[in-house]
Amino acid sequence: MEDSASEEEKLRDSVPVSFGKGEKGTNIEAQIERTRRPVRTSKQALKKSISDASISGSDSDSDDSDDDDEYPTTHELVFKTQDRAVTTITVDPSGSRMITGSTDCTIKLHDFASLTPTTLRAFKSVDPTAVKNSASSETHPVHVAKFNPQSPSQVLVISATPQAKILSRDGDTQSEFVKGDMYLRDMHMTKGHISEITAATWHPTNWELFVTAGTDSTLRIWDVKSPLKQKNIIVHKSKAAGSAGRSRMTAVAWGSPIQGGNNVLVGAALDGALLLWAGEGPYTRPTAEIRDAHEKDTWTSGVDVSPDGRLVVTRGGDNTIKTWDTRKFKTPVSSVEHVSTSSQYPTSNIQFSPTGSSIITGSASGDLHVLNPATLRPELVTSITPGSALVSVLWHEKLNQIITGSANAETRVLYNPKLSQKGAMMIMSKAPKRRHVDDDPNFTTDISEGIPGDSVTTTGGLPNSTTSHSTRHPTIGLTASGKSRDPRRPHLPATTPFAKSQPDEKHIKERIALSSMRDEDPREALLKYADKAEQDPLFTNAWSKTQPKTLYADLSDQEEDEGPQRKKAKP
Repeated sequence: MEDSASEEEKLRDSVPVSFGKGEKGTNIEAQIERTRRPVRTSKQALKKSISDASISGSDSDSDDSDDDDEYPTTHELVFKTQDRAVTTITVDPSGSRMITGSTDCTIKLHDFASLTPTTLRAFKSVDPTAVKNSASSETHPVHVAKFNPQSPSQVLVISATPQAKILSRDGDTQSEFVKGDMYLRDMHMTKGHISEITAATWHPTNWELFVTAGTDSTLRIWDVKSPLKQKNIIVHKSKAAGSAGRSRMTAVAWGSPIQGGNNVLVGAALDGALLLWAGEGPYTRPTAEIRDAHEKDTWTSGVDVSPDGRLVVTRGGDNTIKTWDTRKFKTPVSSVEHVSTSSQYPTSNIQFSPTGSSIITGSASGDLHVLNPATLRPELVTSITPGSALVSVLWHEKLNQIITGSANAETRVLYNPKLSQKGAMMIMSKAPKRRHVDDDPNFTTDISEGIPGDSVTTTGGLPNSTTSHSTRHPTIGLTASGKSRDPRRPHLPATTPFAKSQPDEKHIKERIALSSMRDEDPREALLKYADKAEQDPLFTNAWSKTQPKTLYADLSDQEEDEGPQRKKAKP
């Protein structure tokens, strides 16, 4: 038995675990250990640890070890594929593909299975709003990118435009939804949003439906098969003074209890209202409404529903986080102060953990807060990007990994080797790829962006400012000679009086009749024939002898001095 076991081990060691060239003798455990996060203690975490130490005494060491075992935050991978703040993160239900959106107007697609510890890069970059790569095209920041939980082949993408888009998992546009008529006053008569969409989410159980929230004071429910008109429209009639019955919708969430029950649709507005509808309708009026859930004219950037459908958590622009009971939707269950970043990053979100036992959100100081849903007290405060706001967070259920997006354009995947699976663990379990000449960023270029694949980053994580705009955007604008950088646009000759780009002038004068008239002054050319036309008219010479003479009235000197006679006024 021992001999057979040893032979199986030898066979297992000889068979490669993956394709491609890798470094021999890679120590996977040491490789994973190198990604262990350093112990960063923020001021809030320090206060919490001091208070806990005063209460529990010598149990602090055991608490720290429990936190390490409870939350997947011990190790991290850093992706630097965006150029500006990462506003949205989504991972498909299987945990194989990650998409990030940013204020640089692009979304980046990452495939965990094709990544290695030395090649953390996006395999594709897509601008959802760009029609063509030319100087006249408009681009807009990306607000939302979400995989369909029931149909992972569809990705809902929301940019700062009135139109939502459905993309494939490879970044190809499948459908674009209609824009409404902005000149109609009654929102019920419009077919789509008439102004910018701020938030969106999928139906929790029906793969064909999703909801969007817009600044036109409406929530619209769409069917992916009918992009020319929404299925249902919910108009929020604001009761705030001076709002004229309208208020921007800032956030939306659609939740469904795991154990079964009615769906819940929750929306937040700029006038401070929090509204609740039955997920399957009717939508004529909200089931419950809280007018002053948050302060008026503050942007509530995050709303989420717990997995059991009983709690709703909101992150308001009034520097508070509140939880609400859907069964008694009047007063908050708990409330805690939390500095808001919605004034600068309106997509700063908040989310329940997959089990509903915790709430995660970011902060302006770059800390990740893990809160208790019952009391909203911090169970864990760990520093992710010190000095740079943490904008978006995601806790994936299958991977059991927390993914964060920061204002310094960094995407970090937090994991724990004891708790997490796939995702970052799949990347770190591979041998690092050998450095090849094609991997040198000086010789390779990302065609979609026109910048090196491994762009040089500064200390803050942003691209090096020494690169010029023409280097980063080779197909936009004009060259020094006035030619378009877009290879698809034909070169237009320079329109100047001297025609610099024309052939030889002598050849034109000899072969083309009247070509010299192009450089003449038309007024001078006509005045040359003025005397000749008066002496020998060509067209009116036949009437020169028969033309009658003009007769003028003879006026006396007295009449000339008096001037023309005026008509007498009627009595």
